[in-house]
Amino acid sequence: MAIDSDVLVVGGGLAAVTAAVAAAREDADVRLVSHKSSTLRQASGLIDALGYVPATEPATPLREGPPTAGRELDRDEWPDPEGPLADPFAGIDRLTESHPYRILGADALREGLDLFDDLAGDAYRGDHTDRNALLPTFGGSVKPTARYPAAAEAGIASDDRPMLVVGFRSLTEYDARAFAGRLEAAGVPFDVAGAEVAFAEAFRADTKITRVAKALDRDEPIEGTPAREALAKAVAPHLHDAVDESGGVDRVERVGFPAFLGDEEGTEVRAELADRLGADVFEIPMGPPSLPGLRLEDRLYDALDAEGVRFETGNPVVGIDAAADGQIETVSVDRKGRETPYGADAFVLATGGLVGKGLDSDREGVREPVFGLHVDQPDDRYEWFVDDAFGDQPYARFGVGIDADGHPLDADGEAAYDNVFAAGGVVSGADVAREKSASGVSLATGIVAGRQAATEATQ
Repeated sequence: MAIDSDVLVVGGGLAAVTAAVAAAREDADVRLVSHKSSTLRQASGLIDALGYVPATEPATPLREGPPTAGRELDRDEWPDPEGPLADPFAGIDRLTESHPYRILGADALREGLDLFDDLAGDAYRGDHTDRNALLPTFGGSVKPTARYPAAAEAGIASDDRPMLVVGFRSLTEYDARAFAGRLEAAGVPFDVAGAEVAFAEAFRADTKITRVAKALDRDEPIEGTPAREALAKAVAPHLHDAVDESGGVDRVERVGFPAFLGDEEGTEVRAELADRLGADVFEIPMGPPSLPGLRLEDRLYDALDAEGVRFETGNPVVGIDAAADGQIETVSVDRKGRETPYGADAFVLATGGLVGKGLDSDREGVREPVFGLHVDQPDDRYEWFVDDAFGDQPYARFGVGIDADGHPLDADGEAAYDNVFAAGGVVSGADVAREKSASGVSLATGIVAGRQAATEATQ
């Protein structure tokens, strides 16, 4: 006997959660199944809508223009019209017609962001404006993003206050001095210095980031000194050094750390460090393992609970049962080696793209493995890519085509199944890495797919 629901969402990332919540809010009975843990924990925690059209690096230093502390940049303050977009919605009409934003419309992105704002609550900033903000990341870049964690707020690049960036000698992948140098080279409109401090040496290398966060949460003693006090004491001498290096400013007014200033008690940790240092304290988004991503994942999965969505992870979909009338009736889910049928009136596919393994590829081609959906691609593999590693790579846009209702399309451009909808990275048409649009595409396609699936299931 099948495990039944109105809507079954296949996937576990931002698009899947968005679709599940959207469907649940349309009074559908929703279940979510995913093969593996969400990719959110590997992500920066920033929510990008559309940063570049085309996706190019700024050609003019960011110092040009008169940024004002503590707010996003106005359109005329952005340095390069072909660089980062001040307003992501203003760039949508410049995208190709096959882009999900063009197919679904700007309202889908706006409504997806509104839903995210509701789920994220006071943990995120940026919902007061349509404009992007510029946030530094530990890659040394300044990234346009639509929503960002409250923990990163004091690091916004339109704030011209001098900045000290702190790194840890035991965590060599976060070199604060190199980071500060890359920011200066990018032309940020503030003085920035980097300092490496001795802290966290007592923790094992394989657990340092999460272990440091927990130690700061609990304010554990480190060599007899509470962790937060010990960290502040390690950083304090460098505030004077940074002042000297920055050309005589009165004092450093904000201090940035890698993003592991506590897990559950991050607000309290930052507030105490700020009080001890006499400067605003913020986190800089970094690569995996990403505590901002883990925090966001926890918040979104708490939202699934609150909306009454049942979910399970670690159980891949391994087969489908399709009826002759263009409907999927059940999917087979592998539960510890036993195939179990899951039935639904509508299904949402949100398994990710090539990076998230929602698409398979080999020398023979690119495939969507769950429903066997059509993936449009050139027959000649040499047309999948261009020689320029940073160029416009065709494969980056591979995926499942959709119509305006989110139905996946077959090779003839018709809906493959009447009751299947697609969302997120599995959808074709966007080069999300170059555009800085991954989260926005997930939100826009997710909210459309979820609502349409609920309508299909409950009509």
